[in-house]
Amino acid sequence: MAPDLKTYAIRRRQGWKTPQELQAAAARSRDVGDNEMSADIRWIRSYVVVEQDGALGTVCIYQASSPEKIREHAARVGMPADEITEVADTVVVRADPVAAAA
Repeated sequence: MAPDLKTYAIRRRQGWKTPQELQAAAARSRDVGDNEMSADIRWIRSYVVVEQDGALGTVCIYQASSPEKIREHAARVGMPADEITEVADTVVVRADPVAAAA
């Protein structure tokens, strides 16, 4: 990690109606992050959650130079960034599963 990047958790609520919409947004997100904003943002992982209304949301872990760059990235991709919280530390009890059960 570059010394000027901090780790953030981002809550994206009700961003997508279908898994296909989410996959398209993920591809755009990676492209924008890797090719247009690589000095300011790195996508680490995302957890897809089912919202109360059945839509899909995510909890994402990113490294970024600032919350403003996270908002800029989200705007370029066309996805929400409802809550952005700086991560103080990481506690790993068990490794993430390869894929969540469907």
